[in-house]
Amino acid sequence: MIEAQVLDTPAGPLAMLAREGVLLAAGFTAAGPEEMFARLSPEVRAEGLVLSDDLGGPARAVRDYLDGDLAALDAVPVEQPGTPTRQRLLAALRQVPAGVTISYAELAERAGLPRTAARAAGSACARNLIAPFVPCHRILPSTGGYGGYYYGTPVKQWLLTHEGAPAAERLRTRGQDR
Repeated sequence: MIEAQVLDTPAGPLAMLAREGVLLAAGFTAAGPEEMFARLSPEVRAEGLVLSDDLGGPARAVRDYLDGDLAALDAVPVEQPGTPTRQRLLAALRQVPAGVTISYAELAERAGLPRTAARAAGSACARNLIAPFVPCHRILPSTGGYGGYYYGTPVKQWLLTHEGAPAAERLRTRGQDR
């Protein structure tokens, strides 16, 4: 059975879905956990969904993160599907610390891919099921600005501001090589 909990955050309601303490999905959605549940594979959805008052570790990590422990989300175990390349990108994504932003090309490099694999990095971010625990909000276009975010640019901006990341416009000044 997949357990779900929704926490109110300054960025909006955060739905989290877990199996035995391992997050399978998380995201900022006013539609509730059903929206995140629908993004899971049919095999996982067949396990069913039940609402929980407290997911334990994941919920504690979110509260700690909101209280200023910006590394709290890093310790929560996560699991999501994907090819070996996507798994390398997601692992590299989890290594980007709070307060740091990098480009899609740099994410590709950190995953052992060429910089030209920036589109693959962007695709991994777009398909990320476990935000903000897998912090795709920390990836910005090398041309400046915030780029896209599944849960909307205001949520991405809030997360980056909370983490003390430099303004998105400053990434452009670091050049295309970032």
